[in-house]
Amino acid sequence: MVIKLFNTLSREKETFKPLATGKVGMYNCGPTVYDQAHIGNLRSYVFADTLRRMFEYNGYQIKQIINITDVGHLTSDADEGEDKMTKALKRENKPLTLEAMKEVATKYFDIFVEDLKLLNVELPSVFPRASEHIEEDIELVAELERLGFTYTISGGVCFDISKFPSYGKLGNIKIDTLKEGARIAVDSEKRSPADFWLWKFDKNIGWDSPWGKGFPGWHIECSAMSKKYLGQPFDIHTGGIDHIPVHHNNEIAQSEAAYGKPLADYWMHNEFITINNGKMAKSTGNYITLQTLQNESISPIAFRYWLLTAHYRSPVDFSFEAVKAAQNAFIRLMAATAMYPDGGNANAGYQKRFLDAINDDMDMPKAVALAWELVKDTAVDPADKRTTLLDFDRVFGLGLAKTPRVGEEAVPMEVKALADAREEARKNKDWEKADALRAEIGARGFDVEDTAEGPRITAK
Repeated sequence: MVIKLFNTLSREKETFKPLATGKVGMYNCGPTVYDQAHIGNLRSYVFADTLRRMFEYNGYQIKQIINITDVGHLTSDADEGEDKMTKALKRENKPLTLEAMKEVATKYFDIFVEDLKLLNVELPSVFPRASEHIEEDIELVAELERLGFTYTISGGVCFDISKFPSYGKLGNIKIDTLKEGARIAVDSEKRSPADFWLWKFDKNIGWDSPWGKGFPGWHIECSAMSKKYLGQPFDIHTGGIDHIPVHHNNEIAQSEAAYGKPLADYWMHNEFITINNGKMAKSTGNYITLQTLQNESISPIAFRYWLLTAHYRSPVDFSFEAVKAAQNAFIRLMAATAMYPDGGNANAGYQKRFLDAINDDMDMPKAVALAWELVKDTAVDPADKRTTLLDFDRVFGLGLAKTPRVGEEAVPMEVKALADAREEARKNKDWEKADALRAEIGARGFDVEDTAEGPRITAK
């Protein structure tokens, strides 16, 4: 089956051709674990997970890497400012030590993994940590130095982009048209303001290196880790569109300069989630976390459903109203799936149309619309509808098979938790929230009755 993907490198849809038959190596830029991820960050991992599921649906074996940046990412993505992990240590009143840095990183890494699980994201083959690959970073910087791509100034070791003529080819970035300070801070010692750190000196915290104590640049970490776990080249590199101008072009420059071959064959980028028509960002305080959604009785899986209703290359503007409307639709889809009997066969016609949609640059909005067309199609046997919807859900990742069936007597823990949350809402006289929770309980195949002894849950 032909799979078409939009390649940021060529700026067009291309037919996917794997490096190894039946296998895909994929590197997804992971979080900097200095704070909790917001839902704009998490869109990247739902996108990558859906991409992975699409390939698995097509029969491919996937080796997926999501790196963990726990050192080296400066507060400006354009390679200037304070190290974000150092900033986190100060914020949390921790000593400026590598041990404390690891402690803070582990705290936010664990929260990140829990967020992925709540979103039903399949965990990757490896979660490599930048701090555990310093040796590989040093080897790569040394190779670039040997080949003449570096120079050293008082702040550290820089990559000289003038030695790499195709710099900026990802996204067709024209460096000579950018003013200093527009995307890159001015450093009077740098030969070009777009030159970037390979190794940053720091007398207080870091590791010893041939050039002095300090830590690796953010970009070199990804190049070193992707090569270690996937080789070079590998099939697909993903990330948010904000990575295109600087981070991903820097990765390409240093990796291809060092080894003389492409870093990745396909580059894929998801658009932003905006809020109040502005970019969602921690730096401005303009963001929402997964916990915020849960506090508003919005299920993380309903948020995943909302993301699937927009193409990954389209920006989406967040509002509670929009996501709650998506949750209502998701509840109806769960209820429909629970209503249909077992024992059917997947409908070949709908499967073919579903495959056409997901293989056309992951047209998930079209795939979701097809699921609803199936639900409304009276010509399809109800048992076949259930089997087909569960087949689609291999890519959707909505957990439709886990929806309690009508007539089941056992009450799952998540339904009990919903009932407890509803009871708390009733005590607080938050009737809108209580009604929404009752609706979700009902969609999962259960009724809740208020009695003098407390809520009583029964299967429909």
